[in-house]
Amino acid sequence: MNKKLKWGLIIVIGAGLVGWGIRSQMPQQNEELAEADKVMPATANKKVLNINAAIVRPQVLVDEIPIIGSLLPDEEVDLSFETSGKITDIFFEEGTHVQKGDLLAKVNDRPLQAQLQRLVAQLKLAEDRVFRQDALLKRDAVSKEAYEQVKTDLATLNADIESVKAQLEQTELRAPFDGIIGLRQVSVGTYASPTTIVAKLTKISPLKVEFSVPESYAKDVQVGTTLNFSLTGSLNKYEARVYARESSLDPKTRSLTIRALYPNPSGIMPGRFASITLRKQEYENALAIPSEAIVPEMGKDKVFLYKSGKAQPVDIVTGIRTDALVQAVNGLNEGDTVIISGTQQLRTGMAVTIDNIY
Repeated sequence: MNKKLKWGLIIVIGAGLVGWGIRSQMPQQNEELAEADKVMPATANKKVLNINAAIVRPQVLVDEIPIIGSLLPDEEVDLSFETSGKITDIFFEEGTHVQKGDLLAKVNDRPLQAQLQRLVAQLKLAEDRVFRQDALLKRDAVSKEAYEQVKTDLATLNADIESVKAQLEQTELRAPFDGIIGLRQVSVGTYASPTTIVAKLTKISPLKVEFSVPESYAKDVQVGTTLNFSLTGSLNKYEARVYARESSLDPKTRSLTIRALYPNPSGIMPGRFASITLRKQEYENALAIPSEAIVPEMGKDKVFLYKSGKAQPVDIVTGIRTDALVQAVNGLNEGDTVIISGTQQLRTGMAVTIDNIY
C-alpha cells in the first residue's frame, strides 16, 4: 500500500467516526414517544371533573343591611342639688333601683325650717286682722283702704311661706324617674352646690338603639320599621322598633341618625355596641344561587350549568346578595342545575360528574 492510499483511508475512517459521533448526539425520533403524544390529548379531553351542584328553585330573599349601632339608656341624668349646703343624709344604696319621687339625699335645712315656723306663727294673727277688718268694714267702721292693706299683708305672708317651702324642697334630692342609681360621688358632710354631682341615675327599660344609615337608605327606614340586633358574646337576637328619625342628614357623613326602642325585659346594660340587621325589602319567588357558583369574568358574572354531563357557561345578571345566596335576575330558569364547586377549573364542554346535588 502506498503512502497516499494509506493517508486516504485514515481520512475516510476519521470522517466516518466524526460523523457517527455527531449523529449520536442529535435527538432521535422515538416511535413510542410519538405514539404517546398522539394518545395524550385524546385522554386529556376525556378527563371528568367531580363537582357539586344545586337546583335553581324560587325562594324568599330578604335584602338586609348590616349596621353597627349603640345601646343608649331611655333616660339618664347626673343628680345634683338645686341649692347649696352641707349634706346631712344619704338615703340610697349604690346600684339599686329607685322609684320616681324617692328621697335620695338632703342638705342642711334648719335655717329654712326656723324661718318657716316664724312665718306660720304670724299667719294666725294676719288672718284674724283680716277677719276683724272685714267685720268693721261691713259696719262702715273702717276704711276700705285699711281693709285692703291687711288683706295684702296676709297674701304677702302666704307667699313668703310658699317661697320658704320651695326652698326647703330644693334641699331634698329626689329621683326624677324610675331607674338604677349608680355610684355616689359624695359623702355625708360634703358641702354641695348645684354643680356637685351626687350620683348618676339611669333608666334602662326600655333601651334606645341608635344607629345611622347612608343617605341612599334613609327613605327605607321609617317610624315603625322593625329591626333585629345582636350583641358581642351572645347568640340571642333582639327585636326593636324605630320610633324617631333625625330631622336632617349629617352634613359631614351624609347619613341619617335613627333611634329604635327595645323593651329590655332581660336588663341589658346600655353602652354596648349592637350589630344591627335592618330589613330593607323582601323578595318572594326569587331565583337564588350560592355565591360560590358565580365566576366573575371581564366585568360580567357567569355560572356553569350541568347539561348532559358537560359544563356549559351562562352569563347572568345578579340582584341582591345575602350571606350565602345571590339573586339571579336574568340568565337562569327554575330547575337549572348550577355547578357550585370546581368553578375555576371548568371549561366550556368539559365532562363533569355530580357527587352531591342540593
